[in-house]
Amino acid sequence: MCGHYSAALATFWTYDYVRSLHEEWTFLLRSRWNKVKFLYIITRYVPFIVIITELYLTFTPNENPNQCRMLNNIYSCFGVISVTCSDGFFVLRTYALWNNNKIILVAMLSAFLAIVLSFSGIWFTAIATSHVRTSVIPGITGCYRSSRSVQLSMPFLLLFIFALGLVSLTLIRVIHSWRTAKSPLHTVLVKHNIFYYVCSLLISAVNVLMPMLTSNSIYHAFFEHFQVFSLAILATRMHLYLWDIDQHTHSSDAVVCISMSDMSPVSPADCTV
Repeated sequence: MCGHYSAALATFWTYDYVRSLHEEWTFLLRSRWNKVKFLYIITRYVPFIVIITELYLTFTPNENPNQCRMLNNIYSCFGVISVTCSDGFFVLRTYALWNNNKIILVAMLSAFLAIVLSFSGIWFTAIATSHVRTSVIPGITGCYRSSRSVQLSMPFLLLFIFALGLVSLTLIRVIHSWRTAKSPLHTVLVKHNIFYYVCSLLISAVNVLMPMLTSNSIYHAFFEHFQVFSLAILATRMHLYLWDIDQHTHSSDAVVCISMSDMSPVSPADCTV
């Protein structure tokens, strides 16, 4: 079962990467180098390390418990890095939607730092001891976390609270723009990328509720890993979408939308949000 979900997640991530390969390399080759591009590269490619480590843990023969614990910690470390970078994109997007409001930025970064530190502390404290168990393939042993306490849902509760805060800030801007521009509500929601925010919120909610719905650690692990990959996909796809709009804007007389790739202040007269 563990081998099945590991293979499924690897297939899911690889499929998404291949499907967006053209758009991604267009962005990487044509966009200018800045901090956001560097963040994009980390967010997009760290999950490959997570996948490789996960497959190694699942299918490689290993009967040394200490080595299993070390590999699980390495895997968890890269997972935390991936989630942190992914949420960083949502912070930047919210900052841009609020017209680069410094007060909003300081508030979000303070909350974000507290969430990341708390998430890491709780996660690495509560992570269960690895056990050597028989893989789905006869004769192969892998490293699995065989137990899963409710305490491990606490980091995802923190992510849920943070995502809920970002959704709330975004909805405030949606309502303001809707009343000001008098545009259809659906159009305003799409322009503010609310779909990406809501998906992030729902995925965190699933991991918070999962321990209450089932005691099967296989399902817990699957949705934990699914959140790592899904957040990375949502964050990078949102950025590619915004960058593509920005490129079309600069090559036409279309209405300018707030772009996360350019964090300079934008005049309200030049931007519709």
